[in-house]
Amino acid sequence: MDLKHSPLKGRDFLTLLDYTPEEIRYLLDLSAEFKAKKKAGESVRYFEGRNVALIFEKTSTRTRCSFEVAAHDLGMGTTYLDPTGSQIGKKESIADTARVLSGMYDGIEYRGFGQNIVEELAKYSRVPVWNGLTNEFHPTQMLADALTIREHFGSEKGIHVTFYGDCRYNMADSWMVLGAKLGMHVTLCSTAEYFPDVELTARCRRIAEETGGSITLETDPMKAAAGADVIYTDVWVSMGEPDEVWQKRLADLTPYRVTSQIMARADETAANGRITSGPIQDPDTHPQAPHGAVFMHCLPAFHDLGTSTGRKIREKYGINEMEVTDEVFESHDSVVFDEAENRMHTIKAVMAATLE
Repeated sequence: MDLKHSPLKGRDFLTLLDYTPEEIRYLLDLSAEFKAKKKAGESVRYFEGRNVALIFEKTSTRTRCSFEVAAHDLGMGTTYLDPTGSQIGKKESIADTARVLSGMYDGIEYRGFGQNIVEELAKYSRVPVWNGLTNEFHPTQMLADALTIREHFGSEKGIHVTFYGDCRYNMADSWMVLGAKLGMHVTLCSTAEYFPDVELTARCRRIAEETGGSITLETDPMKAAAGADVIYTDVWVSMGEPDEVWQKRLADLTPYRVTSQIMARADETAANGRITSGPIQDPDTHPQAPHGAVFMHCLPAFHDLGTSTGRKIREKYGINEMEVTDEVFESHDSVVFDEAENRMHTIKAVMAATLE
């Protein structure tokens, strides 16, 4: 692990559109190395005495814990700035915030709203800036997803992924980018009203033509499941959005809920050419290893009544599950917790590879 000669040293991590397929695979290889060292109990405190700032205008369990544990494992200190702990964009401009923080810290993470904010932070920062999530892109999640796919299928290239639900925002956008860059076949399934930005779709299709991947938009849920190796979904509505948004979104997207029928369709029609080389888990020694298509979700998921939010949804709208059924979420095919753990390993790789 020669981080001194990392080809990404000093780079920002804002969107995977900025990275070549080779650079993305470098990060995945590095993530796998860090994960192996973590499992073996090997120290990786390569950045003793460094410090990073974590700006969270949108709170998160997985992103915060991943950045904090990854930074700690690398020997670094962290300062967490929640929506009440920073004056970014309020009393202090984004440009000024970037110049202040980059004088005190070795790296800056931002999780919040428009992509333009993290782009402006990077423009004025003298240290690497990492995108923990914006409305448009979620690149750290995509690295975790790609690593999870690699672990279960041996490689990410040629894998068929179908994303169900609202395809207009960061997760569907990011799946198009990742799939195009790594030669994957990505299908986005929803009503046409919820299809992604036309320009981004066209751009990703041009990239996919060069890598052997493809981007498909589909309205038929069962047709979209055919041949899928990965079935993916995300929440449809964020808490705090008005009732009329909830009512419309639920009415429009309920046909795109991931069910056991969707998973069965994917298993029935899985591509005969599915990759079988590489570190696939052996079902005989890993009884939780999936035999066919896997289910993935970036979390949190509204799949039961185990949360106060889930119970509020039940009281207000009369449903027990939203974007995925509990049966699928808790099934043998679900790898959502492998995926969640991989957030930490891939974020560690991003920080280690880009820090000066």
